[in-house]
Amino acid sequence: MTTAVRLPARHRSWLFAPGDSEKKMTKAAQGEADIVIFDLEDAVSEGERPAARDLIRGFLEAQSEDQRGRLWVRVNPLDGSHTADDLAAVLPARPGGIMLPKSRGRHDVEELDRLLTALELESGLPAGSTPVIALVTEVAAAMFTTGNYAGAPRLVAMTWGAEDLADSIGALSNRGSDGQYSFTYELARSLTLLGAAAASVPAIETIDGDFRNLEGLKARAEQVRRDGYRGMLAIHPAQVPVINAAFTPSEEEIAEAREIVALFEANPDLGTIGHKGKMLDRPHLSRARQLLAQVEA
Repeated sequence: MTTAVRLPARHRSWLFAPGDSEKKMTKAAQGEADIVIFDLEDAVSEGERPAARDLIRGFLEAQSEDQRGRLWVRVNPLDGSHTADDLAAVLPARPGGIMLPKSRGRHDVEELDRLLTALELESGLPAGSTPVIALVTEVAAAMFTTGNYAGAPRLVAMTWGAEDLADSIGALSNRGSDGQYSFTYELARSLTLLGAAAASVPAIETIDGDFRNLEGLKARAEQVRRDGYRGMLAIHPAQVPVINAAFTPSEEEIAEAREIVALFEANPDLGTIGHKGKMLDRPHLSRARQLLAQVEA
């Protein structure tokens, strides 16, 4: 019998911490991030991975069950030789979830599910109890599979990456002369958003590498939230409060959403309702309910 997997109710900020640094993991875990991701991939050199696995496992084992729910692990990609060892080391300590990098499509999430299920059974954990977030645009071929994740086992969120994608296609840069992402990477962002919607999971925005530019981060986080993203990755603790604020509905938004829901509940037979000089229809009701679900979970 499998167990239904869920995201933490709040999943606005996802802060990376290198898995080979107990100091940085401690700082991240004690901070304001909704979810902390201990990294066994890019942040750790190959020779240090065995020690990092042990460090992460010990750190997780020292936490309460409630705390572990927000402590996730990014393992290495499935096309390498480290994923099985990563999972075997950390899964018995019950991390809150697993981030799968360089996912090439639904088949990679299904393969990860098989690995996790075997380890859960060995460790006495409920089968299917470990959720997964997939990084879905880090290799060129993955751009063509962002829409096939619907129904993928364990999948609770999707995010994207621009740096590895640039490397995958041999680009000199992923930004134009104006400093903004060029077309290919904006396309990756859009495809991730659409793929997540098709899979009925939240879309999580990629990192902003310029961790000192908090005003720029604020503008970007607010924009992608308007587009439909529900959270954002972070690489520095200073980014977390900005991201949390950007992805938290304002009191005005909440009040307006409740007003829209109340209007339609009072007029169940109407498809459109005039309100404050505008015509509201069922999509407005759906968006209002989605917003309220973010704060009433």
